[in-house]
Amino acid sequence: MHVKIISNVDAIRFGDKYSGELRLTDHHIIFIHPVASPDGAAIPPNAPRQRESYIAFPIIALCTFRPCPSVTGRPSSIRIRGRDFSLINFLFPNETVAREAFDYIRARTCRLGSIEKLYAFSYQPLKTEKSFDGWNLYDPRAEFRRQGISTKLVDRGWRISLINKDYGFSPTYPALLVVPSKISDNVIKYAGPYRSRARIPVLTYLHSLNNCSITRSSQPLVGFRGNRSIQDEKLVSACFSASATVEFNGLEVSNLDTSEPSPASSQVDLRGSSLEGETTDTERLEDEMINEANYGPQGKRIYGAQQRNLIVDARPTINALAMQVVGKGSENMEYYPFAKKAFLNIDNIHVMRESLNTVIDAIKDGDISKLPPNRELLIKSNWLKHIKGVLDGSALIARQVGINHSHVLIHCSDGWDRTSQLSALSQLMLDPFYRTIDGFIILVEKDWMSFGHMFQQRSGPLSHEKWFVIERDSMAGSAMQPGESDGRAGEAFENAIAGARRFFHRGRNQDTSPDADGDGAGSPSDENSQAKRSSESSAPIETTRPNEISPVFHQFLDATWQLLRQHPTRFEFNERFLRRLLYHLYAGQYGTFLYNSEKQRIDAHVHERTRSVWDYFLSRKHEFLNPDYDAMVDDRQSGRERLLFPKLADVRWWAQCFGRSDSEMNEYLDQAAAHEERIGSYAMTPTGSPNKNGSRSPQPPPSPKPPGLPTTRSVLTAVESAHDALTPDLKNTASLKHSSSADTPGAFAINLAKIRDGVTNIDLGRGLFGGSDRGDSSKSHSPPKSQGDQEMADMPTRESLGYEHEMKNTPKHSLDHSKPSFEAI
Repeated sequence: MHVKIISNVDAIRFGDKYSGELRLTDHHIIFIHPVASPDGAAIPPNAPRQRESYIAFPIIALCTFRPCPSVTGRPSSIRIRGRDFSLINFLFPNETVAREAFDYIRARTCRLGSIEKLYAFSYQPLKTEKSFDGWNLYDPRAEFRRQGISTKLVDRGWRISLINKDYGFSPTYPALLVVPSKISDNVIKYAGPYRSRARIPVLTYLHSLNNCSITRSSQPLVGFRGNRSIQDEKLVSACFSASATVEFNGLEVSNLDTSEPSPASSQVDLRGSSLEGETTDTERLEDEMINEANYGPQGKRIYGAQQRNLIVDARPTINALAMQVVGKGSENMEYYPFAKKAFLNIDNIHVMRESLNTVIDAIKDGDISKLPPNRELLIKSNWLKHIKGVLDGSALIARQVGINHSHVLIHCSDGWDRTSQLSALSQLMLDPFYRTIDGFIILVEKDWMSFGHMFQQRSGPLSHEKWFVIERDSMAGSAMQPGESDGRAGEAFENAIAGARRFFHRGRNQDTSPDADGDGAGSPSDENSQAKRSSESSAPIETTRPNEISPVFHQFLDATWQLLRQHPTRFEFNERFLRRLLYHLYAGQYGTFLYNSEKQRIDAHVHERTRSVWDYFLSRKHEFLNPDYDAMVDDRQSGRERLLFPKLADVRWWAQCFGRSDSEMNEYLDQAAAHEERIGSYAMTPTGSPNKNGSRSPQPPPSPKPPGLPTTRSVLTAVESAHDALTPDLKNTASLKHSSSADTPGAFAINLAKIRDGVTNIDLGRGLFGGSDRGDSSKSHSPPKSQGDQEMADMPTRESLGYEHEMKNTPKHSLDHSKPSFEAI
């Protein structure tokens, strides 16, 4: 192993300077510095005299080199921002040495050219890890057997299909698919082409007590022509009627007897803390919207609406509508009368990436300054709004399954980003098993790894040239990309022309990545052969595309931490478990997160050539146990119910993740919440106006929400049913006030007609409708704006500068974000 040693290097972090030695290996930056005695106290005899802190090359999100000639008297610097939100600035007395170090780091970070050159393929585990086999911890047959699905058990309406055993049917899906028993593989074969990338509705979770299901899929290929598939409609109908052993149709929660020794999950104590406060108001409003979709104009119940079966489209309504430009879209509920459709208004990967970049801008000076984060940027980022939206949508799904005894089908665009978030989080709320360490690992393996979340593309382990920047001192901080010329005349004009070309050709070209989940009209059509889909989806991508990177899995872990924080006795694992998992998402030490699908991992023989990240956690399980964990489940006792729900008003910054203290990140939120509570307590005193009986009742006035939280009360923005599709002009009295991206029930079809009228008048629309090219210009509407390709150069990520690197005969140390000094975690 080649090692480059540089002496007399200073490292600045949190405004403190440490002098030591920098070592550059093939896979890490190692900074070694003497241990300073605290307050002049003597160092214990057996204490280490120096500390070693590691930075894995793939963890680097931005590396900025600022050369300073020796004659200036100022040191040259290499400033590193980690994807684990670590920040450090190295100072070199010699410009030449600093430049060599910068080139060395860049060559081993963004110029590898192959995933197989990452550390995971040469990593040798310590003895404590060798006895574990994390690759075989998840067995899909065993997990679905735990849920009650097996050929040896009573038929609960589901069966295991091997139609995708060789990944020829859908390359991004798992080999084993669970489908309704009444649906044959022949029906599945013909239903496949109607869903994007043949990701048909399949089961991911079956509730053990009421037999209600959570299924997941990708978007249907509806298009402007209003395409339909009888086989898809039959498949979704079967998913929503597969209740062979338990039937809860029309059963009300209030009628259940909670005195039984083994109550159902729906028998949760509605007075419990998990359902108090603003969450109750939000749930009531959402339920009101869904209930309204069950009735006709005179309050007559619509046939087939006994259950509140839902098709959940995670996208904003306007985004789903825009996808019809390229032949995709959302279900026409006229053909799915047995369910309602709910739009959740969760933004796409580009919005989430930009949100995190704004958070990074708020904390990015943590290496050179001890100042707190920029509060205005934290609020502007809308990060907490997005976390709250994902939690709210997941709670809606969990409530439909666990309390309303209904089936839910979840999808977004391709069904591997927002769908994975909602599916996994709702199961976390429903099933206590997934709140254990082993259960959480199986949940991640099932709903993220097996169902094809694009980890390689969302994480970018091969880095990118744009993340290595040279700052010319004479330009006073202006960033220069390596190899970029100084002449920038006409750049703005050229960018405008290029943007115009992309806009007018987005519906016809194929330049956009086939794996982007951007809800944009530039996504390619799925009207290609099955063989072409297979070849495109199975080929690993050996370069990082910055516009496809997004903190999707990070948001899932953040939302999980919110639940852990709000329900501290309900999870077996602690906060550090989530933080280390986020670190290893980017570190490249294990093979778990290096590929996009189950098929790619098998083709790369990753099980034989790398170690699983679960070996790391299972070999140190005692370090990640929650001392407050209570494994008892008793629906009759508050705090021990099977179900748990988020408290949306109590969403906070995951301060440890961002390398800051809780007071730095959350003080303003806590103060606003305390102020609101005082106002509420004062308002609840019996000083209100008399009611009809002459007595006075409390009249709490509206109180301000904590800054940084969204102003809307629910992520649910629209509910659509077959009745709405047939009578689109009806008004829904229970509609929510929401953002401009959402529509009232039935407006999906109305807006589609309007866009059809407008688009047919321009060249973009020709050939899409099969109608006249003429249109009324007064009815023309502009297509929705696409998100810009926000560079990931500014996207760091979390916990400590160095990571707990397991290298033979090498001590491991890392930086602790919570303290302005180098310490082991």
